[in-house]
Amino acid sequence: MHRDKHTKLPPVPEIGFYYHYKHDPAGEFNNYAYEVVGVAHHTEDDAYERDQFLVIYRPLYEAFVYKLGRLFDARPLSMFMETIEKNGVTRPRFARITDEALIAQLKEKRREMYPELKT
Repeated sequence: MHRDKHTKLPPVPEIGFYYHYKHDPAGEFNNYAYEVVGVAHHTEDDAYERDQFLVIYRPLYEAFVYKLGRLFDARPLSMFMETIEKNGVTRPRFARITDEALIAQLKEKRREMYPELKT
């Protein structure tokens, strides 16, 4: 794919906390919880168009990438922003968390899991 130098950035998720659609509200508050830290641009001209923009996020539970070395997850922006169907219900793949008490808990979990961060 050859990149058009006039490519515009599509809508992106806000920096913050999100639940993946697999989150179980009856489980731990941080199951399938993530913190979006930004959006990246793929630097290679031959990247698939879908992969041109990537959401960068970190798990707030002991996911594979955390156990591997506290790595980040990266997902194509279009995939991060899409809706999915589960059990006959259409929902966002990732839903922003807006509850302030829950955000405070997630910030504390982030401090526990990533003590090297200054935030």
